[in-house]
Amino acid sequence: QVQVVESGGGSVQAGGSLRLSCTASGGTFTSGAMGWFRQGPGKQREFVASINPNGGTWYLGSAKGRFTISRDNDKNMVFLQMNSLESEDTAVYYCAISQYYEAHEQRRFDYWGQGTQVTVSS
Repeated sequence: QVQVVESGGGSVQAGGSLRLSCTASGGTFTSGAMGWFRQGPGKQREFVASINPNGGTWYLGSAKGRFTISRDNDKNMVFLQMNSLESEDTAVYYCAISQYYEAHEQRRFDYWGQGTQVTVSS
């Protein structure tokens, strides 16, 4: 059974930083993309960032320059470093694993974590 678990969420003030971690287990995930999505209060889930097996990245426009996604294939882990956080970043953040080499759409991700809450106060 594949399991995906996020950690690192919490409450910070605007301008602060937070680092999210995600660990996948129960399979091998070195051939596909890994990514992060988020869902704010009263909003639909949206793409935040993804990274392919060779390190190529893709970001949501408002996250580019503030967020950095990275991965450790040996440990089946993916990270999201978030700097200069804004109140608009408040959401539940989800880690997702894809079997596609490149992916930034929900339909192309196969395994999902339970989510971790990020709250940014202004």
